[in-house]
Amino acid sequence: MTRYFATCARGLEPVLAGELNALGASDVEPGRGGVTFRGDAAMFYRACLWLRTAVRVLRPVHEFSAHSPDELYDAVRSVNWSEWMTPDHTLAVDCNVRDSAITHSQYAARRVKDAICDQFRDRTGRRPSVDTEQPMIGLNLHVSKNRAILSLDGSWSSLHKRGYRPIQTIAPLNEALAAGLLLCAGYDGTAPLADPLCGSGTFCIEAAWIALNRAPGLTRQWFALQGWPDFDRPLWNAIRDDARRAVRKDLPHPIIGSDVRQDAIDFARANARTAGVGNLLTFEKRDVRDARPPSDLPGALICNPPYGERLGAAVKPGFAGDRPRGPADEEKELIGLYQLIGRTAAEHWRGWRLFVFTSNTTLAKKVGLKVVHKAPFFNGALECFLWEFRV
Repeated sequence: MTRYFATCARGLEPVLAGELNALGASDVEPGRGGVTFRGDAAMFYRACLWLRTAVRVLRPVHEFSAHSPDELYDAVRSVNWSEWMTPDHTLAVDCNVRDSAITHSQYAARRVKDAICDQFRDRTGRRPSVDTEQPMIGLNLHVSKNRAILSLDGSWSSLHKRGYRPIQTIAPLNEALAAGLLLCAGYDGTAPLADPLCGSGTFCIEAAWIALNRAPGLTRQWFALQGWPDFDRPLWNAIRDDARRAVRKDLPHPIIGSDVRQDAIDFARANARTAGVGNLLTFEKRDVRDARPPSDLPGALICNPPYGERLGAAVKPGFAGDRPRGPADEEKELIGLYQLIGRTAAEHWRGWRLFVFTSNTTLAKKVGLKVVHKAPFFNGALECFLWEFRV
């Protein structure tokens, strides 16, 4: 049983741990910014393919102390890299450092690359080439408080990049975070879902994949693990085939998105088509005040309105009105938007569960409904909360 580590946005660790337990992982232990687990190669492949909330799934190679770039170089060079790659493999190193004597992440990544290449050059007279876009061996270096962990990265590019959203609209919601918020809200496809501020449609698309039991990795064309020397292609193909067969054809309940801006609706529809669910989702140009339930059965009403702190003077698609002229005007508009969300929910969405994701506590309280629960998360570096209100 090999030890692995799946990274995620802070706040999603319990949700990610639940996903790993459901996949059959062993010794699942949530930590800061990720979850440690154990399993065989099949478990690792399933994790890369199925995890909705993970950013990366890592296979640690070497853990050591490093108080300087020279110590880092020596420690990396002490590993027998012929067990993990050959000079014919392409290589790339990603690095993040925190609270350590080593402070320059790019220089640290370069020292790791040099140590590996120098070892191969001295032993074989040849050295691996660097390919930062699609390396056969992608390495992740994490240094915290002078403790370093060097790992193989199963995907290289972040797992939140599902492949269906090439165009970034204003203040986009990360796909993995969106999926995590849905799972945290208890969404499993057994009830309707609506987003009255849908923007590029991320909540709706991720909800559709959950309801259809579609593995988020099925849309990816390439995973870095496919270049590893011990890559088991028949096993990988079998796991992907199983995932394809598990996809349901139809949504059990409707999922709808609406937004006041036509360009946002056009983006959402295009993204849904790319995600393979364009024929299953409904997106309409509609102001928040005009949003209505798609079904008599109550479900989840979820949205990610503007926060104020991170948008400057730009209002996210979803609220009618001119762009504010300054901070005071913006605050007034945002207060009106949050009040409108609560008022519309109370008038037309009775029995539904309302979830609002925002960093602004003052604005959240303007919703004006009883708070059932709030859970902390991070959207990038910004601390946010998923607020649940009783309608």
